[in-house]
Amino acid sequence: MRSVHVVAIALLVAGGVVASSGTAVARADPPPRVTGLPSTITIGDSVMLGARWVLRKRGVAVVDAKESRQAYTAPGLMKRRGARLPSNVVVHLGTNGSFSTSICKDIMLAAGPARRVFMVTIAVPRSWERRNNALIRRCAASSPGRTFLIDWHRVAARHPKWLYSDHVHLRPTGAKGYARMIAHAVKSAS
Repeated sequence: MRSVHVVAIALLVAGGVVASSGTAVARADPPPRVTGLPSTITIGDSVMLGARWVLRKRGVAVVDAKESRQAYTAPGLMKRRGARLPSNVVVHLGTNGSFSTSICKDIMLAAGPARRVFMVTIAVPRSWERRNNALIRRCAASSPGRTFLIDWHRVAARHPKWLYSDHVHLRPTGAKGYARMIAHAVKSAS
């Protein structure tokens, strides 16, 4: 029986405490000021871009985020890094359009067998949200022990004030919560 690793994150606003319940289921920046995370790259769109500064403070080596980025671009971005691709790859794409099974397979192939891949669900009030999240969940379940789910959709639903009125992009408090969630997931899997 295949076990699936899901990192379900519940962020408690009071005191900035991060609690975890594990269940079965643009460019290079200067070195981060805060260490403690294993070698990590995050690949995302404008949602991640809104948390770039906090992710860097949390020790993410590379934050590669761009406005309007589509999911199909991730495998190419990863392949271009080649051997320089860090050991942990966090992918948060699908906000701007469709996410497919073939994209998932291409992401996993581009990562190679030695890297951990963290797939982040999306929170976007659009027709493709449910379908993309189902595919992202299946992708995270595809290689137990190597792929992990970070459930941003769930966290964002619990903290609507973290988002601007478009219900997608991060306010400063949301950027902090988002970065905590990602850092906690990567550390927990290490």
